[in-house]
Amino acid sequence: MANAESETLLLEFARLVREAACNPYCGDLKVGVDLGTANIVLAVVDSKNNPIAGVTYPSTVVRDGIVVDYPTATRVVKQLKQQLEQRLGCTLTYAATAIPPGISAGNTKIIANVVESAGFEVTNIVDEPVAAASVLKIRHGAVVDVGGGTTGMSILRNGKVIFSDDEPTGGTHMTLVLAGALGISFAQADEIKKDPAREQEVFAMIKPVVEKMASIVDGWLRYYATKNIYVVGGASHFEQFTSVFANQTGRQVIRSIEPLFVTPLGIALSVRR
Repeated sequence: MANAESETLLLEFARLVREAACNPYCGDLKVGVDLGTANIVLAVVDSKNNPIAGVTYPSTVVRDGIVVDYPTATRVVKQLKQQLEQRLGCTLTYAATAIPPGISAGNTKIIANVVESAGFEVTNIVDEPVAAASVLKIRHGAVVDVGGGTTGMSILRNGKVIFSDDEPTGGTHMTLVLAGALGISFAQADEIKKDPAREQEVFAMIKPVVEKMASIVDGWLRYYATKNIYVVGGASHFEQFTSVFANQTGRQVIRSIEPLFVTPLGIALSVRR
């Protein structure tokens, strides 16, 4: 499981985002820009990798790891950058961003261009599951990042990635199934999906999507002697999510606390100076 230090960092970063707060900092600041299918998240850490500030914004500018609305993506990232700068009283310069495993070099460049056009100097680009692993301090095992549009996985041995892949199945597909089952709009279904009071009802309807995700991961793991699966990403927040994965894969499945914020915090930690 993630160690106490990792959990402390995640809980503090989540608090900073929800309270629109910031912490005192030491040295230069580093920013992680996570262009997700459902949310854009910016995470700020200092030279000691302490969480300093963060902000999230619901967005549909990315679909299955591909930027589909470049002008809006750039505008939103720029606005979020300005919000954080006003909160912190300084200019944010250095950033990293992340990609789902397996997307093309051209799409990777577009994602980097969005962040650069918003006024950042991009120091590096990482795979999303690798960013998550850096926060959770995982050196061995499979890290599965369940995002809005895709499910990606990286397998690590001694801290090095030996396998990485991605499939277009995620939280958006859960919402589409829910909307169809209830005969309502996508927006209405998305709100219901996030309602804790309706979690059991919702999960019963979207369980086939989670089973498909688990089946994909099981296929990836078929040729690897991997004991643990670490799950992150906002779409994994359902309480029964891990049991479905465990039943399908026959492996121990560990879901992080604050799963939405693991990857953006890891991206910030990866900034190279």
